[in-house]
Amino acid sequence: MSPSRSDTAAEVATDPLRPGDHTDADPPGITQPVLGLTGWLRWGWRQLTSMRTALVLLLFLAIAAVPGSLFPQRSADPNGVIQWERDNPDMFPLADAVGMFDVYLSPWFSAIYLLLFTSLIGCVIPRAKHHYKALRARPPRTPARLTRLAEHEEAELPAASGRPDPARYAIELAERQLRRAGYRVERYDGRGWVSVSAERGYLRETGNLIFHIALVGVLVAVGVGGALSYTGQRVVVEGTTFVNALSSYSSFSPGQFIDGTGLAPYSLTLDDFQVSYRLPGTPGAGQAGDFSADLTIRVPGQEDRAESVIVNYPITVEGDRIYLLGNGYAPTLTVRDADGEMVYSESQPFLPQDANMTSLGIVKIPDGLPEQLGLVGFLYPTQGVLPSGAFTSIYPDVVNPVITFNVFSGDLGIDDGTPRSVYTLEVEGLTQHTGGDTGLDSIELTPGATADLPNGWGTITWESVSDADPVKRFASLQIQRDPTSGWVLAFSILATLGLFAGLFVPRRRLWVKAHPAAEGIRVEYAGLARGEDPALARAVADLAAQHTTTYVDEAGTAPGPGRRASGSPPTRPSP
Repeated sequence: MSPSRSDTAAEVATDPLRPGDHTDADPPGITQPVLGLTGWLRWGWRQLTSMRTALVLLLFLAIAAVPGSLFPQRSADPNGVIQWERDNPDMFPLADAVGMFDVYLSPWFSAIYLLLFTSLIGCVIPRAKHHYKALRARPPRTPARLTRLAEHEEAELPAASGRPDPARYAIELAERQLRRAGYRVERYDGRGWVSVSAERGYLRETGNLIFHIALVGVLVAVGVGGALSYTGQRVVVEGTTFVNALSSYSSFSPGQFIDGTGLAPYSLTLDDFQVSYRLPGTPGAGQAGDFSADLTIRVPGQEDRAESVIVNYPITVEGDRIYLLGNGYAPTLTVRDADGEMVYSESQPFLPQDANMTSLGIVKIPDGLPEQLGLVGFLYPTQGVLPSGAFTSIYPDVVNPVITFNVFSGDLGIDDGTPRSVYTLEVEGLTQHTGGDTGLDSIELTPGATADLPNGWGTITWESVSDADPVKRFASLQIQRDPTSGWVLAFSILATLGLFAGLFVPRRRLWVKAHPAAEGIRVEYAGLARGEDPALARAVADLAAQHTTTYVDEAGTAPGPGRRASGSPPTRPSP
């Protein structure tokens, strides 16, 4: 049987939790409002600028950066891209079309980056305004019933001798105590009671805002730095000089606003490259100890100075940071034709292939001989022989150095204008004359020795630098300029500090209320946390203990019945 209208009215009148305008009749049909273009734009903006969206975009940005470490990037490793294309000719067009070799310049990565940037700004600005208003607002009023709060304690205190209003005196003590603890306090008095409201922990929200603002700063600094920075690599052989000009770099990756014409004027000469290896028979034999590239730096208008570049310890020259990336051997090779005329003489870097510095080097001779020659050489600093009879290096330092060459002739692909790496040789289409299945042994050289080239084309000589140091070394240097690196570091430190403040600073509110009682005063202590605060109960208990102790000591009276938490029997504190 359905309730009558009079029964319903009586129920509304007797139920304090039931709104006065509530009706039990069937609700009318609900009509969905039409948003329109402006409404949908507002809805999209709110979705984009929500913190949840910002976190999702940050995750997407991290995932989108993964291909940059899996695929070689044209800006950092152009030779690696060429090699990847040779190894994967079928997959290369698809990978290149989706930007796998230019990840950080691709439209999809830039879209995520810009959306994250917009989302963070949209999150931070409203929160900053709200936080500013909250900092200027008064602490909230004291609740009428502190017993409803999760953390609550009460204490019965005697009347203070010589104090006409002991309740107000107790609240004044609590106010001073809370101020000393770093709380913002406000007095609120009512009929028959006085109280103080206190809050602290706004540093938590400040830390969150600082973290997000610093994150925006990092994004801006990285974006601006990417447009104004450049990175270049150069292999420098002992005794040679590198001039900071675009034409001197082995590879150069400029930012969007860098054209290579305004590079700082200076030069670097590699005087000596020092390296030490652990001796055979000792723990870690053959492992390298210290690397040091000793440079002479020349800057126009300044005196020459000597600097040493060590791994992980770059030097700064005219705003450029110079890093030591690698090293190896660069034997000096001289090729003469059949008449004894020199057609090639250069210290050619050989790239290390293993821990014992077995190194691969390419020598290309385009002119001066009957045909273009390409020599593929292997340098063994300390020659050893495997059971198969193949050569290997058994120690990375120069003890028994040997170079072997396989000779190829034909079109080296230099004359067609296509850029070619000096460290690789395309042997397809070339004729091999030594080594392999040719029936002729590879050319073998030791420091100071000369060997004949096939077909009577001439000779090749390994020039010995000195008896103590028969082969030169090279250092691979990276020259990098990033005018915003300091800003990135500063914003990163600021973000870390803000994150710590947001994680470890509790946001809480405390109240102390005093009521007159028959034999003194009754004081209530309560606390409320915003978010998780495991230390709230202890904070309320410490506040109550310290306040009651201070009141008893300053009032000069014996303690009352004691203090108790909500729902617990009274306990007498120790005097």
